[in-house]
Amino acid sequence: MPAKRRHLRIAIVGRPNVGKSTLFNRLVGQRIALVDDQPGVTRDRREGEARIADLRFTAIDTAGLDEAGPETLAGRMTAQTEAAIAEADLSLFMIDTRAGITPLDSHFAELLRRGGKPVVLVANKAEGKAGEGGFFESYSLGLGEPVAISAEHGQGMSDLQDAIVAVVDDEAPSDEDEEDDDAPGRGIKIAVVGRPNAGKSTLINRMIGEDRLLTGPEAGLTRDSIAVDWRWRDRDFRLFDTAGMRRKANVQTKLEKLAVGDALRAIRFAEIVVLVLDALSPFEKQDLQIADLVESEGRAIVIAIDKWDLVDDRQKTFASIRERAERLLPQIRGVALVPVSGLTGEGLDRLMEQVLRAHEIWNRRVSTSKLNRWLEKIIERHPPPAVSGRRIKIRYLTQAKARPPSFIAFCSRPEALPDAWRRYLVNSVREDFDLPGTPIRLTLRKGENPFEDKKK
Repeated sequence: MPAKRRHLRIAIVGRPNVGKSTLFNRLVGQRIALVDDQPGVTRDRREGEARIADLRFTAIDTAGLDEAGPETLAGRMTAQTEAAIAEADLSLFMIDTRAGITPLDSHFAELLRRGGKPVVLVANKAEGKAGEGGFFESYSLGLGEPVAISAEHGQGMSDLQDAIVAVVDDEAPSDEDEEDDDAPGRGIKIAVVGRPNAGKSTLINRMIGEDRLLTGPEAGLTRDSIAVDWRWRDRDFRLFDTAGMRRKANVQTKLEKLAVGDALRAIRFAEIVVLVLDALSPFEKQDLQIADLVESEGRAIVIAIDKWDLVDDRQKTFASIRERAERLLPQIRGVALVPVSGLTGEGLDRLMEQVLRAHEIWNRRVSTSKLNRWLEKIIERHPPPAVSGRRIKIRYLTQAKARPPSFIAFCSRPEALPDAWRRYLVNSVREDFDLPGTPIRLTLRKGENPFEDKKK
């Protein structure tokens, strides 16, 4: 059996005040590095044992990169940072999306490219619309697809983990340092969520074939998000059982607030979320709120209709549930609905087949050429409306990223495009490119085809 890959060392680098120490503190799980609005607070390299979900590594906080003479304080700080980059297995190059790309960012991006070490481009402060411009501008640095995060709020950590793992795996390790494929935690991460007493723990126990999780008639038995490694049909998975999520107004004790917060973190770190509904009372208000939360986090979702063994008229019940899902959850139209029974084991293979399909759809990419040939036909069939006497032109469509599928449309007046036509475009992408049940992101940008000049 091959030896495990050596412990990773990851340097967090970037110009001053882009949020490096904030990210370092979040990764190591405690406030070690001082954080302040003024630049230059960090001067020396600082190391800490860090983790994102199952990925563990040594994080190195560094001083802000700056152009300065070698004898100056700023120059010596930069030398410390360059030493950290040389010692690290890879660097996280951070930019501030709200400030946009500065000449200093471009200068040090060029240095990192020439250095030959792997780099993950991290677009910090990307929460909200204020960071959209800087995020898309960061593609110009030539360091690949940026990872949008908010170090302060903990958003995007799962995407950051995936980007790090992808870069490390692409380094083609030798036989001596290749990681064991059977190591725990490397499988697809699945969070099982739902209202209290929906049957989540019973379902997981049945899936893994042992009474690993405490179950019973009382609601709220699960408090922490419990991780369980499991293998199904030669595929590795990590299942997260979570606390039942009640309406916010009903969550009053500190312990339950912590438990629900843990469940929310499990959703953010998951790749697939299985939402468990009670077949006898599906689509209560809290079920819909949980589904909306999963969609807003951009996770793939499969709905398990549990306690199916208690249903009498199954055909009529399933048809009703399908109709309600299409009507109440238009944002994940076509989501897989799988009747299951944690008590008898019915439907569990079908559930896992749908989980794998949802994971594939969530990771799917559509080529730019296909998108734009398709866009011409869509516009010809149903052109954008004229607003204030001026027709809106959709000039170009490209997929910026997967996980979830995210698209950018370049058009003449993005602010004037009606929501109805925007929904039409998203629904058409979903239907024509076979993306059922997964969150789809569409960003409108003003401008011409950004690659037109490169064609000439």
